[in-house]
Amino acid sequence: MEPTSWAAFGSTVVAAVVAVAAFCAGEAAGLRFSPLRGEFKILQVADMHYGNGGTTGCLDVLPAQMAGCSDLNTTAFLERVIRAEQPDLIVFTGNLSLSISQNEINSKLTSNSTPSSSSPNHIKVGRDNIFGLDASDAGRSMEAAFAPAVAAGIPWAAVLGNHDQESTLTREEVMKYIVAMNHSLSFLNPPSTTAPMDGYGNYNLEVQGVASSNLENKSVLNLYFLDSGDYSTVPFIPGFDWIKPSQQVWFQTTSSLLQNDYTSEAEAQTKPAPGLVYFHIPLPEFALLEAQNHTGVKQESVGSPIINSGFFTTMVEAGDVKAVFTGHDHINDLCGKLSGIELCYAGGFGYHAYGKAGWPRRARVVLASLEKKEQSHSWGGVQSIKTWKRLDDQCLSTIDIQTLWQKESLTDELGK
Repeated sequence: MEPTSWAAFGSTVVAAVVAVAAFCAGEAAGLRFSPLRGEFKILQVADMHYGNGGTTGCLDVLPAQMAGCSDLNTTAFLERVIRAEQPDLIVFTGNLSLSISQNEINSKLTSNSTPSSSSPNHIKVGRDNIFGLDASDAGRSMEAAFAPAVAAGIPWAAVLGNHDQESTLTREEVMKYIVAMNHSLSFLNPPSTTAPMDGYGNYNLEVQGVASSNLENKSVLNLYFLDSGDYSTVPFIPGFDWIKPSQQVWFQTTSSLLQNDYTSEAEAQTKPAPGLVYFHIPLPEFALLEAQNHTGVKQESVGSPIINSGFFTTMVEAGDVKAVFTGHDHINDLCGKLSGIELCYAGGFGYHAYGKAGWPRRARVVLASLEKKEQSHSWGGVQSIKTWKRLDDQCLSTIDIQTLWQKESLTDELGK
């Protein structure tokens, strides 16, 4: 059955939402760790590629799955994983609607990445099941795509991918629409920034410590969201876009302010709170991960921009980032550490996105856990950050449980 909300959203309503969206940004409840378990759970959903609902077919599924398969399979998967994981926040990392386009094919073919020996043959010019503009109304597509998160009443945030502007709304309008939706914590761009900012959807969210604990007024986990763009607009530089200097300056400034606040004033901590970064297109450094240094699989080449704008170095220098989470390359789902930062793919989620028949669609879960103070028995800062993936199979299987980051003990620190 198609989502009933579609009938209520015509072009007039879309335009009205876009017009008022800028005034609604950021009006949402604060995020905070659970007082019972001292945990905060994030569900990452990458590459839904939502089209027109029940009339939009699936790509790259087994022949037995093809009949009746549609965007509604994507909706059902999101509902299943929300019920199973009960996340505190859902993060959608781009390509919310639309399918793979000729632009992405060309970018893959002109990328400086070396194709994996196990790369599938789905990136081919002229293959009949590669579609372009498949969402006839971007607003209605987004309403349907995000419906399970909205219905569950769970806070959620989103960044844009490289296809999200290819329907009836511009890139800016898409982000404004997202900002105005129920339970969205997304921002068009930082409200405190007066300097021009590249892209749409650059912002941060703070996760406070447990209420009534010593850190209840401190952000003990910092989340950064950036717009990695769509395609290069620079002549003679083909391929995907990249994170620009203006975005990096904002990130550096924000990270520095958050670190200063955490390590000074009341309840000053000795080290910065950990940070997690979310955007769509993987950095060139993803291609440097060695096979023995990652958990998960790499089944296609890294679809990064040809230009390395230096954002990975910027994050390393900032000192608080522990992990980066992207999408874009649908049949890669690995996490690997480079220079102290875990670089992670979510794996493709949507059924109208390209995939690999027999390889289930998937989502990534991140769980941050606080340390328990022995003497006071109160919750402190973040002790560990773990991750796993959920597969859309019969058992909603959990795979590849791993620790991304662990706080050093005092003994370890003194021993250095």
